[in-house]
Amino acid sequence: MLDKVNLKKTMMDPEYKQLTRGLKQELNLLQHAVKERKLPVVVLFEGWGTAGKGSIIADIILNLDPRNFKVHSTVDPTLEERRKPFLWRHWIRMPQRGLISFFDRSWYPEVSTARLEEKLGEKEYLHRIESIKTFERQLADDGTVVIKFFLHLSQKEQAHRLRRLEEQKDTAWRATRLDWKRNEQYERYYAAFDDMLARTDTDWAPWHIVSAHDQNSARAEIYRTLVETLCGAVEADDKKKQERPASPAASGPFTLVKMPKLEEIQLNMTVEEQEYKQLLKKFQKKLEKLHNRLYFRRVPVIAVYEGWDAAGKGGNIRRVAAALDPRGYEVVPIAAPNPFELAHHYLWRFWREVPKDGHIAIFDRSWYGRLMVERIEGFCSEDDWHRAYREINEFEKELYDWGAIVVKFWLQIDKDEQLRRFTDRQNTPEKQWKITDEDWRNREKWDQYEVAVNEMLQKTSTDFAPWTIIESQDKRFARLKALETLVRAIEARL
Repeated sequence: MLDKVNLKKTMMDPEYKQLTRGLKQELNLLQHAVKERKLPVVVLFEGWGTAGKGSIIADIILNLDPRNFKVHSTVDPTLEERRKPFLWRHWIRMPQRGLISFFDRSWYPEVSTARLEEKLGEKEYLHRIESIKTFERQLADDGTVVIKFFLHLSQKEQAHRLRRLEEQKDTAWRATRLDWKRNEQYERYYAAFDDMLARTDTDWAPWHIVSAHDQNSARAEIYRTLVETLCGAVEADDKKKQERPASPAASGPFTLVKMPKLEEIQLNMTVEEQEYKQLLKKFQKKLEKLHNRLYFRRVPVIAVYEGWDAAGKGGNIRRVAAALDPRGYEVVPIAAPNPFELAHHYLWRFWREVPKDGHIAIFDRSWYGRLMVERIEGFCSEDDWHRAYREINEFEKELYDWGAIVVKFWLQIDKDEQLRRFTDRQNTPEKQWKITDEDWRNREKWDQYEVAVNEMLQKTSTDFAPWTIIESQDKRFARLKALETLVRAIEARL
């Protein structure tokens, strides 16, 4: 891709000023159109050192309202960030709907320069490439406008700029040994950049490769691209609101584990009190020992609890947590998203809660709310929840490939048992806080939820993150089964 760039393009000042005057005015107007339509925009700049990324961003933002954008300068990940999936730190910096984020470098150095400087293996390189493509596609599907620029320089021009920086006392620090190393090994880095660009040039996030030899020509091309892309995004958003919803998306190219329907589950399993106490102590001791091994092996665990209201999720989680070192786990209660969370991709708030390696995160409800509550109550569009099957599988696959053990529980009770527990809560003063009007409203839609849950179990039980249905009519049996399942999953991985 880089060999197709004309590095000799130039533009005189009068032509540049005449051309960009109108483009800058259009960009100023477009920022408001973007904000009005709540379109998030990501503009990232990659390229050779000394190509002028910083000065170009500085010039662009002069045309924008400071309340409408944020600039991120991406550096190497910290030790803390390296304990998370590599995309974690980038996910959490995605803009709110209606705002623009500029990235001076982004996630791409972790597949380009890292390939040469961090001995990134071919398998991990290709995996990261696919992860990035999925990441950008998920953003684009959610309405994010992703605009990617690569600023290209010849080896000779880069060396010339590095020497100029060194000649000035105030700028000499900018010409680092690493910059010179990359210039000296220009051909190797050229090949790495070119391969990265070719592999990540997609319909939903294409690359715009810009010759950075001439400042006027580069900026004019960048302004033109920004205006054309944002105009197209605004027009597409207006058109989308007039069209019928898209056809259902597939759950993705994953190997699915066959799941029974909820109505087929036998709920007559019970355990006596004495046996329960013995087995509870046994499994908790095992889990306690395994938690230490997880920490030393730096293996993260993500346990997801879903189920009917009053199915016993809280009590089940407490029995698991009782066996864990409080410094190495966190229970993440998931409620309805707040306005700030709603202003992002729905997976954004869950990415923020991904644990460090060696730690355990227990989700009391999760991202599966999109396929149940949000679907049934109309809190998202039909296209949104259809698309979520694939996005959730991709999210969990990313966690699994990172090294996480993903364990998912559905706590199953029948409708009569739920009524009994609801009534007990309502009639017991110390339990009344557990029952709400929303619980009763959800109960009226039991049949709708059952259809949604069955479909969710069928389409998101993968070989790397299968569902386990926990028969919860007897809470003691449910607690033991969840503990045993978690212990076995950890033992299998370790």
